[in-house]
Amino acid sequence: MFESRCGICCTQCTRRDEVGCNGCLNMEKPFWGGDCAVKSCCEEKELNHCGECPDFPCETLSTMGVEEGYDPAPKLEQCRKWMEEN
Repeated sequence: MFESRCGICCTQCTRRDEVGCNGCLNMEKPFWGGDCAVKSCCEEKELNHCGECPDFPCETLSTMGVEEGYDPAPKLEQCRKWMEEN
């Protein structure tokens, strides 16, 4: 079962309770109150997660969080796993 649109495993997030995040699947807007391009894209295309997209992996997903020091590889791999499961 997928937990997010972008491949983040929400149940493994150590900051989830701290920031009051219920996961993007359960929230209208991200916990920070802004917009998430990945969430919006998946919802517009009626996709459960990015791995279902014919454009996967796109630049938006591949660069998400890189400026903040996050490695996108684990998210990309998780989306691939969720797609293989379905």
